[in-house]
Amino acid sequence: MANASTGTGYHLATELVYIDGEAVKDNYNAASVPIYQTATFKQANADGSGGEYDYSRSGNPTRTAVEVHMAKVMKAHRAFVVSTGMTALDVILRLVKTGQEIIAGDDLYGGTNRLLTYVSQFNGVKVHNVDTTSPAAVTARLDAVKTRIVLLESPTNPLIKIADIRAIAASVHSTCPNALVVVDNTMMSPYLQNSLDLGADIEYHSGTKYLSGHHDLMAGVIGCKEAAVADQVFFVINASGSGLGPFDCWLLLRGVKTLGIRMEKQQGNAILIAAFLEAQGFRVHYPGLKSNPQYELHRSMSSGPGAVLSFETGDVAMSERIVESTKLWGISVSFGCVNSIISMPCKMSHASIPAEIRKQRRLPEDLIRLCVGIEHPDDLINDLTNALTKAGVEVKAVSS
Repeated sequence: MANASTGTGYHLATELVYIDGEAVKDNYNAASVPIYQTATFKQANADGSGGEYDYSRSGNPTRTAVEVHMAKVMKAHRAFVVSTGMTALDVILRLVKTGQEIIAGDDLYGGTNRLLTYVSQFNGVKVHNVDTTSPAAVTARLDAVKTRIVLLESPTNPLIKIADIRAIAASVHSTCPNALVVVDNTMMSPYLQNSLDLGADIEYHSGTKYLSGHHDLMAGVIGCKEAAVADQVFFVINASGSGLGPFDCWLLLRGVKTLGIRMEKQQGNAILIAAFLEAQGFRVHYPGLKSNPQYELHRSMSSGPGAVLSFETGDVAMSERIVESTKLWGISVSFGCVNSIISMPCKMSHASIPAEIRKQRRLPEDLIRLCVGIEHPDDLINDLTNALTKAGVEVKAVSS
């Protein structure tokens, strides 16, 4: 199930919407993929044979539909959908055995850091946190025998740093033939970046974010480049029962269809907002700004800078006043929703990382993260202007 079988040559924006009728079977040709809300399936024979499906933990037609679709979109040999983005990472980490090692970034989503800490404390797995913006720093930690996974985010969360996925993947594969390069591609989505094309072995997403787009769904997506790795991933999902339920599969498939148009709008808004904040003198972290030292590297891997950015005010109290003074920007964790969101990562999404570790990794306590939605950009900028003014910032006029 969920093997990529597209050869249409359509643009990705079209592929997101187009459901392959040959890959997804439906006797009644429904315009919307049916929801098979069932736990079990009747069989034709006493030995349990005669049906493609038997138990929804192992497979369900609605899940197959979204997995086939995501495999096509991600250019994966096979894709899987599970209950959350963190479940996706948990499934992947089960491919690591006691005594093996993981190399990960030093700027990571708080939940990722929490799970890696658990694995290192209870599973006998060594985790190295390095600056993944430096391929040399990654290479220095590679062990031809022990390294099992190199885990990358690009851009990173929340400092929006860029990893050279091509260079790192090439180094890992030449040095460690049994290691897997795994990329959390949630922030870019498959619409803007394909990490399997860049050399990764596994790409995963929190489907809660851009793929869904409305924050009404929890889901995770895993795309595997090779059949052997896909077989291992499926074994874990089937054995643990972490596959996504039928109704959530349907919601995810519906959300993916509008990914292109949402991402274009959100990204366009983010570019304008990043320029506005940079003009105010803030240090802005966003690969869509030409002042960003990694601007060209990001452009070489992605078709756009995305819709998440962060900026530093230099003062924690000021940052708190800004966040609490916004009206349109909802204070919340997560990103990828059609509604714009504002947060202070060190107090919210990354609060689970101990303060001393955040300091070691140079994660600014005053950092504000903006996850830009589809509202009119003038309204978003005006709301930020009002919040900055209330916080005591003298806002400079910016010419359009």
